[in-house]
Amino acid sequence: MRDALEVIFTRQSIGDLKPDPVPRELLETILLAAVQAPNHYKVRPWRFVVLTGTAREKMGEVLAQSFAERYPHAPASALEKERAKPLRAPVIIAVGVDKPTEPRVSEIENICAAAAAVQNLLLAAHALGLAAKWRTGEDALNPHLKQFLGFAPDQHLIALVYLGYPAIEVGPANRPGFEDRTVWRE
Repeated sequence: MRDALEVIFTRQSIGDLKPDPVPRELLETILLAAVQAPNHYKVRPWRFVVLTGTAREKMGEVLAQSFAERYPHAPASALEKERAKPLRAPVIIAVGVDKPTEPRVSEIENICAAAAAVQNLLLAAHALGLAAKWRTGEDALNPHLKQFLGFAPDQHLIALVYLGYPAIEVGPANRPGFEDRTVWRE
């Protein structure tokens, strides 16, 4: 296992993945790392749906049908592109967020806790030699996709993590520093 700071500084979003299956034991380790995230009042607001095998094809059908509803004049090629999205990775982990059920818990705290869980998931995947890409966009708001995943219509879908073994050699991460986003007060 790599040093935590090394993992943080070298992790990158990688969407070019091999089709090779990822062992369930690795996925369970990654999910266990995810749930180590801090969460106010220990409400554990995250929900994970792990899609492998034909579940990805079913997700592709949901995406294509939903796209066809929204864009009825879309060409067949656009529908095929939607249908193929989930096949970009051997594993997709969808992350939903529970709505607060207690007055003392705020919605933003649950969202932040689930986002911290996603970051832990990404770091653990990288530490174990996997590559991942956190995707959202229009799909995260798709009511048909939420229903397919078993989420309530008003439940937030904050991540579709595409996960697998990297198909490319990855160079060093090149991210800007903190200086232009930081103010020091004494």
